Amino acid sequence: KLLRSDKELLFSEATNIISLREAEYHLRHMLQYHSYLILWGEHMADSILRTKSKEMAKKIVLLCKDLQESRVPSPMINQLMRSGTSIGANIHEAQYAHGKADFISKLEIALKEANETEYWLELLFETGYLTEQIYRPLQQECGTIRRMLIASCKTAKQKG
Repeated sequence: KLLRSDKELLFSEATNIISLREAEYHLRHMLQYHSYLILWGEHMADSILRTKSKEMAKKIVLLCKDLQESRVPSPMINQLMRSGTSIGANIHEAQYAHGKADFISKLEIALKEANETEYWLELLFETGYLTEQIYRPLQQECGTIRRMLIASCKTAKQKG
């Protein structure tokens, strides 16, 4: 027959074992998350992808400003402005993702925005609102970013 103090001791030790298991579980997940942040988050700050997407966003903003002055329909300008600046914004947000799935999701959204930006640039070119001299470099830059995003998404998914 166990005395009250023995029961309390066993309960206390059982609680400690459970707490240790929980602590070990949480620590393991916390370490995985922090190594994920080190691999992706901190390196993202100086990444070529982030720099390229921000530079392109600046060019898109200036282009849209010029297009407004040349009587291009505002819905087209607004769509190009939104998608062209959203690429970099989503890449920047990926730096502060809440985990791997969120990180990949942000990059995939940036990829979709890059595809949409290419569409609007192409449409503006084919309808005569953009010259080839303006269109080609932007289209190539957007294509480069899109390919980098595809590679980044693929790598992030494989690092399971």
